[in-house]
Amino acid sequence: MRKDQHFPVLLEEVLQYLNPQEGESFLDLTAGYGGHASEVLERTFSPKKASLVDRDQNAVAFLKEQFKGQAVNIIHKDYLAAAQELNQAGKQFDMILADLGVSSPHLDNASRGFSIRLDGPLDMRMDERQKLTAYDIVNNYSEESLRGIIRKYGEEPRANKITRFIVESRPVRSTHELAAIVARAWPGPKSRAHPATRTFQALRMAVNDELDLLEKALPVWIDLLAPGGRIVVISFHSLEDRIVKRTLNEMAGNRYDASLMLLSKQIVTGSAKEIVFNPRARSAKLRAAAKINTQKKGEV
Repeated sequence: MRKDQHFPVLLEEVLQYLNPQEGESFLDLTAGYGGHASEVLERTFSPKKASLVDRDQNAVAFLKEQFKGQAVNIIHKDYLAAAQELNQAGKQFDMILADLGVSSPHLDNASRGFSIRLDGPLDMRMDERQKLTAYDIVNNYSEESLRGIIRKYGEEPRANKITRFIVESRPVRSTHELAAIVARAWPGPKSRAHPATRTFQALRMAVNDELDLLEKALPVWIDLLAPGGRIVVISFHSLEDRIVKRTLNEMAGNRYDASLMLLSKQIVTGSAKEIVFNPRARSAKLRAAAKINTQKKGEV
């Protein structure tokens, strides 16, 4: 895996809102292949104050090699467990970043089962230590439960038909097999996106418990912010963005007990130029906030 196979999404915008300064501490909760982290550390010159988190063993191995000898703290956990551990240890950070979703190396590795384009097993686990896979959900969940996942997480308008076709075709063993089954529910001319895109997204989110983790993790991330610290969250799904927006808004606002100040009042999206060379940026939504310095606030 080469670093240049993955382009960090919204890099200029991330650096703008994190505004890294020399000597500051940094927590990357979805460090992946280090694209954002490398750029931040080039500006802080403080690897000892950086913690990089990822639940994927391949990404962790890459990060350890990339930052070898730099005393960067690399943590192999999901972002909720890692944040809770750091919080219990009393850590605080000047900058926190969470780039949610699937990285290019996940999609480009057929054996991981994330890709519609490449045939592989129905896996979709970001952490390969866990037991639940997409195969288990597709083949063992009740029709009602499977339909609920595709409808809720995929926001799929044809969830009923897709689920019926899947259940009738069991056992479904590969990504290509599943994609072909879903495509049957969308006869006629096809759009640019594959008709199975929403179903694959829903299964991935269910396998990795993404929405529940995000809901629980956001308040912990904000606790980890030092006074004046900045947090940036990039999401790729409307349900994720809704959680991020609600949580940040609840903790911000013109109130005496507000703990955050919104840095981005509206969604920040990728530029037309970036989308050309990094299509992943097309669906990226960035929100940013800063921790209010309560001591200074009380003095004013």
